[in-house]
Amino acid sequence: MKIQTKYHGEVEVTELLQFEKGIPGFPDEKKFTLIPLSDDQVFMVLQSVETPQLAFILSSPFNFFKEYDFQLEDSVVEELNLQSEKDVVVYSILTVQDPFEKTTANLQAPVIINIKNSKAKQVILHTFDYKTKHPIFEKVKG
Repeated sequence: MKIQTKYHGEVEVTELLQFEKGIPGFPDEKKFTLIPLSDDQVFMVLQSVETPQLAFILSSPFNFFKEYDFQLEDSVVEELNLQSEKDVVVYSILTVQDPFEKTTANLQAPVIINIKNSKAKQVILHTFDYKTKHPIFEKVKG
């Protein structure tokens, strides 16, 4: 299927992610696809299939925060039909800043994807450990 995208123009997509309840702020947006933004796939685009201008820049939080850890609620495990930790991919939505070194990651609301069935959900963690704007690059000491 061909779709229009925010960053890549028209692209052919084969894998769709299903967000049954949409994502926070966009409850009607239920179908997305992942498109690599960088050749090394450190940065990805979560692109709406229906709305070309709706796209989020993602990255694995573990690229920048090695100790990032949380427990999914049972209801999320059931909703995504997760059978094993090996079926889970975790992304954080980035707020890209200018300059890029000021970019932040939303660790409070990770995007959880079941790679076996393509079900996905942005989960809001009920913990005070994580915020919506964690700088992904450590400050350079001078």
